[in-house]
Order: sequence, then C-alpha cells, then structure tokens
Amino acid sequence: MQAHVPPVSEQKGAEKSSSSLKQAQMPLVIGGLIAAAILFIFLSLTQNIVQPLMLIIGLLLGYTLFHARFGFTSAFRRFMSVGNGQALRSHMVMLAAAVTLFAPILATGFTFFGGTAEGYVAPVGVSLFVGAFMFGVGMQLGGGCASGTLYAVGGGRSVMFITLLFFIIGATIGAYHFDFWTNDLPAFEPISLATSTGLGYVGAWFVSILFFGLIFIITLRMEKKKNPPKMAALPSAKGWKRIFRGSWPLITAAIMLAVLNALTLTTRGQPWGITSAFTLWGSKAAEAAGIDVSSWGYWQANADQLQASIFADSTTVLNFGVILGAFLASAAGGLFRFNNITRKNAAASIIGGLLMGYGARLAFGCNIGAYFGGIASFSLHGYIWGVLALAGTFLALFLRPLLGLSVPKSKDSFC
Repeated sequence: MQAHVPPVSEQKGAEKSSSSLKQAQMPLVIGGLIAAAILFIFLSLTQNIVQPLMLIIGLLLGYTLFHARFGFTSAFRRFMSVGNGQALRSHMVMLAAAVTLFAPILATGFTFFGGTAEGYVAPVGVSLFVGAFMFGVGMQLGGGCASGTLYAVGGGRSVMFITLLFFIIGATIGAYHFDFWTNDLPAFEPISLATSTGLGYVGAWFVSILFFGLIFIITLRMEKKKNPPKMAALPSAKGWKRIFRGSWPLITAAIMLAVLNALTLTTRGQPWGITSAFTLWGSKAAEAAGIDVSSWGYWQANADQLQASIFADSTTVLNFGVILGAFLASAAGGLFRFNNITRKNAAASIIGGLLMGYGARLAFGCNIGAYFGGIASFSLHGYIWGVLALAGTFLALFLRPLLGLSVPKSKDSFC
C-alpha cells in the first residue's frame, strides 16, 4: 500500500468479503479503458516516448497491487501486532527479485532510450530517521502508504481521497522545510552497499539475499512460536481467468512488482517512485495561489520541472496509471464502490496523510521510493527506512484506538 489490506474487524462501512466472485462492472471497465486510451494518445502526441510507456507500466502496477491486495501498511501492522509475517515474507521475495534484476542494470547503467540508469541512493541522517518514523505512524493512521493510497483511490475507497489530499499538502510543506532538514542537521553522505563498501554489485547482491533470507526465516520462527491468525484466502477464478478475476498470490505479485520496477528503471533511468509527484502537484497549486515556490531550496535544482506540465513528469504519469490500473482491476472484479466516511476515519486520514507527506519528503521517499526502490538500489537508507517505519508502526498501534481505528488481535482473522 503500499497497498492496504485491513483485517476483517477493520472493515466497518467497507465492502465485506465474499466467498464467491462478483459480476464484473462492465460499464466501468469500458470507461476505464477509454480513459486510459485517451491519456495514452494524449501523451503520445504531446510528450516523448517514455511517458506513454510509463502510463502502461503504471497501469500494470496498479492492476497488480489491487489484484493481490499487496500490502505494505498492513504487512507491517500484522507483523508488529500479532507476529503474522506472511505479507512481510512476500516483501523479501519482491526485494530479492528486485536486487537480482537491478544489479546488472545499475552496474552497466543500461537504459532503453539513452541516458544512464541510476538507483535511489540517499543520505543517512536526522531527516531520514525522523521522516521514516513519521511515515510509519502516518501510514497506519491514514489507512495506506503511498502506493496503497493510490490503489485504494482507484478502487473507490472514499476516505482515501482525504488521505491523498493531505498527503499532497504534507509533501508540499515538507518541500518548504526541506533545506532545514537536509542542510542544517547532521547527515552522512549516501551509502551504497555496492559502490561505497568495495563489495561491488555481486557482493552487495549476495549480502542482500542473505539478509532477505534471514528475515524470511525469523518471521517463520516467530509465527511458529506465536501461532498468529493466518490471512484468509480471497475468492478467485480458476485457470487463465484468474488474470482478470479474483485475487492473485502474494508471491506472484511480489515478482511482478519487481519486474515492473526494473522495467521502470530501464525505461526512464530511475526506479519507481510516487511522492515526488505529490510534491510537484502541491507546489504547483501553491504557486497558482501566489506563493513563490521557486525560491524554496527543494526546487532550486529542479526549476524546469516546476515550470513544465505535470504530464512531462514521469512519476505523475506513473501515479495516474496506478490509479487507473487499480480502477480497472476493481471494476473487473465487481468491487468498485464508494463507502461511508465518518468523522473519526476522516480525522485519521487527515493526520495520516500529513505525516506521510511530510515524512516522505524528509526521508527521501516513501515505501516505494525509499524502502522498495532504495533497497533494490543497494542503498543503506532503504534498510534504515524499513526499520524506522516499523518503529512508527509500533507507536501507531497505541494511537489507532484513539481515532476509532482497530488493532489486530491474536483472535482476528485477516483478509
């Protein structure tokens, strides 16, 4: 979420799980396909070749996230609350596949359309520690992380529109304060396991695989000791129809996401990211309101991006693709519908969105850009981000009840 998959006990006001597949919402499917085709044609006519390709990759990312209900927020919460590591193990599979694909790409710098492929390797300092912790708290209050917010919006989860709005606001405020956190507070230079340690990409790959395997084994042993509730199976079609109808295995989605992230890297020269687009959207809105955004340190080196169309921003196009892909997946499964917004879940979404947006800017990314993209790029900051986000999740377990949100218990089942 980060696709967010709440326990059954959390789904008050949301669509209940069904033991059988629902009928596809064909008018919505057709409408989604038309919207995607129009956007593809527009990008093909007005932008370079990378942008329409980013739209296609984004569609596939959103489609995959929704079909598997692939979670980051829920994976962290289940693990920290009751010791269920099923989803966290799927993260390890995803990361193992990603580093395997990223290593030769980053070592050679190969891209399809010129330029050099570069990973997300960011500084390690106070801003990372504070930002990742804030994001961990925020995603548990806001109902989803960066990818989860996008795919939940695409699936029609009403309260996530509030989360998205305040995510954008938080990211914009973070950009305004960016100089203070990154220039005025202590930080080490970016550390790559491949290029900063002498390991090289082969050595860094080997160390990474060992680490992922260790986490995999630890979560299995914890489950054996705690015997937590398992994730309930979601309804799904049989055979080839499963591509379009019903849930996908988490491991399948993990590998798909790794492949699509590597494809993003070789297409645009950077891994998958999400929140830089939120900062761009919010900054453009602030500029339209008369605020001198171009004077902010965050935009000093990216003035051209600020002045260009949002459709020239590949991360924006990816985000639109994720939303549309999730919409198509939800409609194909007959699952798209808006649900109720209450005062409590609206308040949680506001707080969570602000914390995530601000935290992502401080931490040089979110669960996708910092955690997924950072670790796949062999950046130490990606590992630190994951640890601090887990710590933030732990604190959020105590805060969630104050906002009317449930916390998984050992007797709960999960969907």
